[in-house]
Amino acid sequence: MNLSIGIVGLPNVGKSTLFNALTKKAVPAENYPFCTIDPSVGVVPVPDERLGKLSTFSFSKKTLPAIVEFVDIAGLVKGAAEGEGLGNQFLSNIRETDAILEVVRIFEDSNVIHVDGAVDPLKDIGVVNLELILADLQTVSKRLVNIGRDVKAGKKEAIIEELLLKRLESVLQAGKLASTVIATELESPFLKMLHLLTTKPILYALNKKAGGKNLDELPDDRFSKLMDFFKETNSKWVLVDAAVEQDLKDLTGAEKETFRKELGSLGDGIDNLIKKGYELLDLITYFTTGEDETRAWTIGRGFTAPMAGTAIHTDFRDKFVKAEIIEWNKLLEAGSYAAAREKGWVRTEGKEYIVKDGDVVEFKI
Repeated sequence: MNLSIGIVGLPNVGKSTLFNALTKKAVPAENYPFCTIDPSVGVVPVPDERLGKLSTFSFSKKTLPAIVEFVDIAGLVKGAAEGEGLGNQFLSNIRETDAILEVVRIFEDSNVIHVDGAVDPLKDIGVVNLELILADLQTVSKRLVNIGRDVKAGKKEAIIEELLLKRLESVLQAGKLASTVIATELESPFLKMLHLLTTKPILYALNKKAGGKNLDELPDDRFSKLMDFFKETNSKWVLVDAAVEQDLKDLTGAEKETFRKELGSLGDGIDNLIKKGYELLDLITYFTTGEDETRAWTIGRGFTAPMAGTAIHTDFRDKFVKAEIIEWNKLLEAGSYAAAREKGWVRTEGKEYIVKDGDVVEFKI
């Protein structure tokens, strides 16, 4: 599956710095608005210790992780929905992604300018989300006009779509995300065709600064209000120090952890962010393993075995006969496939089997 997450936010909140840390690629990250004009794309491996263990178990020549594509998108400003700044390009780039990673600054530093002159994370979120909402409102309003003639003609599909569009219009006019509208089974295809920005899942990355004045480390009303907002909206969020993670991007293992402590940063924010992004899209991983390669495959939660096989090739869906399944840890515990079969831990499953996270699968076609 080709999955992408767009990194968005106001100028100078740390988007490009975070992108550098995520992808180990160098893109401009200077301290001025609109430094990033064209989106940069990076393919990021999903951290998964199970993959390495299976590869060692199989003495694999190659080890291939699951991946998520991150897209660094130009900074947004108030009025983007009306074409301000790089608004039209910004909104077009977001539309092509599967989910949104919204970077929010929660540190104060007089040497790093803020586009509005003061740090207020909840206000920043409001600016970004409002521009997405206004863009969606334009899409919905235009569509309502376009189907007007078919509605007057009494066409069933147009009437169903109109009911959906009017609910969306009401929600967006109230300043809420389109994702708060629950479409019926009949309405779902129409909602999907609209490609609305605010139906995409959002993960908020709270960017702090080691040794700086971070709102989460202070008794600060701005951070309390932010947490209240996340709780009320059931939003997903993660803390990250983009600057530290960029400094550490080329280090690994014990050396990386030593330098992390010296820089005053705790926990691997990048690994947590990547995993949260993977969860945000409601994805799971299954594995194939052997001497040639051990590989992690990305699928949607709830995929049947034939659908899961399409991650490898459509033949695994179209010509599916059966699949041999074993949990990854059971395979390691058994010590070999032969021993696992003797214990009855390798199961033969058919077309209705729902693949689980961590399954090791061998497809039979």
